[in-house]
Amino acid sequence: MSTKLYVGNLSFQTTSADLEQAFVGAGAVQSVRLITDRDTGRSRGFAFVEMASQAEAEEAIKQLNGKEVGGRSLTVNTARPREDGGRGAGLGGGADRGGYNNKSW
Repeated sequence: MSTKLYVGNLSFQTTSADLEQAFVGAGAVQSVRLITDRDTGRSRGFAFVEMASQAEAEEAIKQLNGKEVGGRSLTVNTARPREDGGRGAGLGGGADRGGYNNKSW
């Protein structure tokens, strides 16, 4: 069973290929998903790496957590599911926020 890892504190120049190269020493990398800004396409400084097994994920954490890549010290740990259930957890849309959407002022 594969295990997804959170990788944070990435340099904005780090690519998916860079991450795959760094993690392959710990085991089989199933996928790398570098998170980018929707509007600019620029890296947001974190990614998710999926390792083939729990043992390989643990080895990747042991080898890479705190390791310097691209001039930054990586944060690597097991990814947790989103607590907010996805998008749309806030007021959003055209909700009236105490008159702030009132165009008469």
